Amino acid sequence: MESFKKYTVGIVFTSILAIISVFISKLIPYELIGAGVFALLIGMCLNPLVSKYNILEPGLNFTSKKLLRLGIILMGVTLNFSQVFEVGKFSLIVMVFTLVTAFGGGYLLGKAFNMNWKLSGLISAGTGICGGSAVAAIAPVIEAEDSDIAYAISATFIFDVVMVILFPIMGRYFGMTDLGYGLWTGTAVNDTSSVVAAGYAFSDIAGNFSVIVKLTRTLSIIPVVLIFSFINERLSRKAKAQVSVDGTVTCSQEKIKIGKIFPWFILLFLGVVAIKSTGIIPDALSSLISRGSKFLMVMSLGAIGLKTNFSKLSKSGFAPMVHGFIISALVVIVSFLVQLFIGQI
Repeated sequence: MESFKKYTVGIVFTSILAIISVFISKLIPYELIGAGVFALLIGMCLNPLVSKYNILEPGLNFTSKKLLRLGIILMGVTLNFSQVFEVGKFSLIVMVFTLVTAFGGGYLLGKAFNMNWKLSGLISAGTGICGGSAVAAIAPVIEAEDSDIAYAISATFIFDVVMVILFPIMGRYFGMTDLGYGLWTGTAVNDTSSVVAAGYAFSDIAGNFSVIVKLTRTLSIIPVVLIFSFINERLSRKAKAQVSVDGTVTCSQEKIKIGKIFPWFILLFLGVVAIKSTGIIPDALSSLISRGSKFLMVMSLGAIGLKTNFSKLSKSGFAPMVHGFIISALVVIVSFLVQLFIGQI
């Protein structure tokens, strides 16, 4: 009982912050800026005050880690394996190219800017997959700093706000079809709320296509989380290399144990997706669980914001923001060019 009480204050505090963030988000037309972004930013603003009270720390840590994973698991109820087949082979082709662009280009830019690989990887994931949700899913398996998480989300959401305004204008300028525009929006815009706003601003049909493509794109979280988990373990082993008396470096030859590094919560996520795919979950219950998942994610991002201060964040410099803009722009261009090549525009 005593153990439960130590988490209560922090959890309640992040719940209140999440409620306020959701309310503010709904005041914005089309909910252009997601509640998670507001929770993160407000939390960071409150950090100088909150950091003085140790009573909040256990609850904030629990929310930013445990509840974050629960939110990701429940997010599976918004997905359906059959959607991959419904959308068609064209969207999968486009997604392959945009993911390669996001992670390949992100890796090269990270090297060029001399950035921390974890921050660079989080920005690429947010750009290539699904904004804050992807960042939140990958952060635990690579043991990312809270400041890296905050910066990665900030670097992607600013670009999203700009794209929501420009996408409908560009779509009409190029005379795109509803399907072509839906594919473009679903594969190139980052956050789900931004995809919805940009998609339906063009037409209802285009909005439906863009949402289905976006949800299908979210499934790529699974292999990406596994890959990042493996990379983090390999790099951690290299960092622990022992230096012998003669100055030579010796690395442990012990094999990586998959069971140790495997993010088991992703299996629960897959299980929820599989159950949803059977159709046994009523739409009303699915909608309720989805809202609960989003709220837990908002709480988690709020907790991360509350643990992150601006001075620590500023140490990353301006490079990550430029990194995010360049990668996002490349994904937009590549998605358009691939569809032009396969005749969808």
